[in-house]
Amino acid sequence: MISELKVQLRKAKKSLKKKIERIQYRLNHQFGSRKNSKVLDFDPKTLPFLDRESYSFKEIKKNISSFGDLPYDLEQKLNFFREYGYVVLENCLPQEAIDSVWNEIEYLTENHKQYDIDGLAHRFNDQKETPIRLIPQEKLKGVGTRFIDYHDSSIPAKKLITHPNLAPFLQASLSPNVAVFQSLIFRYSSQQDIHQDFPWVTTKIPSHLAAAWIPMEDVHVDAGPLFYYPKSHLMKKFDFGKTGILYDHEKSLFSPDDFSKYLTKTCAQNNLKKEVLLIKKGDILIWHGALAHGGMPINDIQKTRKSFVVHYSTTDGHPYHRRATKAEEKPDKYNGITVYSNPKLAHQKDLFR
Repeated sequence: MISELKVQLRKAKKSLKKKIERIQYRLNHQFGSRKNSKVLDFDPKTLPFLDRESYSFKEIKKNISSFGDLPYDLEQKLNFFREYGYVVLENCLPQEAIDSVWNEIEYLTENHKQYDIDGLAHRFNDQKETPIRLIPQEKLKGVGTRFIDYHDSSIPAKKLITHPNLAPFLQASLSPNVAVFQSLIFRYSSQQDIHQDFPWVTTKIPSHLAAAWIPMEDVHVDAGPLFYYPKSHLMKKFDFGKTGILYDHEKSLFSPDDFSKYLTKTCAQNNLKKEVLLIKKGDILIWHGALAHGGMPINDIQKTRKSFVVHYSTTDGHPYHRRATKAEEKPDKYNGITVYSNPKLAHQKDLFR
């Protein structure tokens, strides 16, 4: 009882200290010197060429790998992405390749006790990433669960997220030297509040970030579809206090809830309208690292929203696997895209071929 009281007192003291620091920070920011304040935007010198004023499709074509016929007009899609912060590439991925990867997920779920692949389950193990062999099967099949970096263990998954129809767009929108550095597989909607990716999904160069949302089935309106705010990637960045535009659980003065409120308010002030994503299996959504987005509530729990989310950076922005401490000598490459190997789960690499 006494020990619990001490824990509660420590938490209260820490919370009070942070509240005082917040007030001091806001007062200093409003009335004091801003000489030592953090820069609240991406470094213009490191912006991908697509995000620069000098962008031209003619120039970008000179720097990316040659490509064959695409099921979309690359210049048109890049211009749309540049203006709105997202784009849908229709009929971009073969459905049989998508089905193949999802069949692997079903197999893993049924035989999870044999695998160390990372997962995260709702209200399990303090929301920490955990080997799936330790997660109860009913949790793996439940809302709020995701498979982490599954592409490390599957060559078909690697080929899907670096598909020849996708690679040219990523190289043109980020850099010729694209790298995959994180992936998430969902069975149900994340139902996640409005957010931008770059404060949490951090890279060495924050502006070198884009994401893909691959539906593994047609998206139903009652399954908690993705939503986003077109043009929100151009909004002024949120200041987390002390850590600038990036979030650190221990150091940042302002919380994810403060961030969500800021995004909702700022989107409204800028008259940006929410759009809900209803796309088909075979389509793919690409969004800018600063696009405000989230997951709608699930209206029908019988409706799944199977999806594969992938975060891309560049070999400069993310020089090695996020679980590693140094670069690989010869990382894998698929269709010109670098795919690092997880040194901590080397025994789980490429289990599925």
